[in-house]
Amino acid sequence: MRRSLTRATAALLAVALLPTGPAASAEAAVPLGAEGLAETRTTRALADGVTLTRIVRGAGRASTDEINTTTRGPWVINVLTIDPAETRGHLRATYGPDLAGTETTTDLVRSSGALAGINASFFTFSANPEYRGEPVGLGLYDGKLLSEPTTNPDEADFVVDADTNRVLVGRLSWSGSVRNERTGATLPLEYLNHPPVVPAGCTDQTACTAAGDVVRFNPEFAAATPSGPGVEVVLDKRGCVVDTFTTRGRKLADDQTSLQATGRDAAALLRVAADGCLEETSALVDEDGDEVPVDGALFGVTGRYRLLADGESAVPPGSGGLYGRNPRTIVGAAEDGRIMLATIDGRMATSVGTTLAETAAVARALGMHDAINLDGGGSATMSVKGELVNKPCGSRERAVGDALVFVNSRP
Repeated sequence: MRRSLTRATAALLAVALLPTGPAASAEAAVPLGAEGLAETRTTRALADGVTLTRIVRGAGRASTDEINTTTRGPWVINVLTIDPAETRGHLRATYGPDLAGTETTTDLVRSSGALAGINASFFTFSANPEYRGEPVGLGLYDGKLLSEPTTNPDEADFVVDADTNRVLVGRLSWSGSVRNERTGATLPLEYLNHPPVVPAGCTDQTACTAAGDVVRFNPEFAAATPSGPGVEVVLDKRGCVVDTFTTRGRKLADDQTSLQATGRDAAALLRVAADGCLEETSALVDEDGDEVPVDGALFGVTGRYRLLADGESAVPPGSGGLYGRNPRTIVGAAEDGRIMLATIDGRMATSVGTTLAETAAVARALGMHDAINLDGGGSATMSVKGELVNKPCGSRERAVGDALVFVNSRP
């Protein structure tokens, strides 16, 4: 169902588009490597208001021992540009059959009927092999918050209203709780769709004194909720208790949710949920503390780090793997409202990749005013019409948690 932006949402989603200074030209040379390197660009229209540009800077091949240091390149960049004033389509975030699984970007583009797309959020990957696709940070899909932003100051979030293709770039925060409507007893929520930690040394979680977690699960998470010690309360669509269990792991119906708790929170959840219906509160707020209304056609994904803020580099000082030369995936917006999705191939003789600072410089040269670094490395992928247009650095296209895709029709 289509909707009009509320006044609050319109103000929030205009943040990234406020004119605060001169923007870099979209045709500026890419500031990579030595001056005078050869640079070629080819641009083709994919649909009304949508173009794909391929940039190659430098020539030849880099030797293996030069990839991290060469000033000669080469670099291969693919840029998808969406002009909201001209397009008939919309940008959205999507995932596979469930939130905790993984699919390739190409498969996500195909299954969503999209024209093109890029990989998006950082995800659990090898840290939790059972739920590899779980977003590490914000996961907002069709106005439904399925994963909360973390408290990591390095993370940055990208939110788009598919009705208008207006965006918000910045750091969001979240808080939530459940309240028994009859007794007034409340309990804070710590996570959304994230397997809780089970404190060691507690045979009976309901008698445990160690700190645990309280987590809300949706049926979109997986075929079943995470199993193990702890308690689980299943709720119907009104928030009323359907059943209570002293172990975790249940298959939820489409109109059900559940609450899981471990450690000392297990007994607390049983008390709060006893003989009643639970009212959930959930608040997503921006950097100024203003609430972002979660409804309608809002979509959001998470990145690490913010690259540009108001046209200036926002890359914090640092070192280590994520700061070095890597394949990159970028999303950003120009001052005039154009949205840009980009990949930079890396770790290869045919494209060496970029440092975090170089990535910010590339984003600005492409005309972005606000931008974030999405999941890169072996995940960095762009697919157009269901086919790869970049060259991922692994032996095959990596399965990822979610993707940003452009669908050439109205939501």
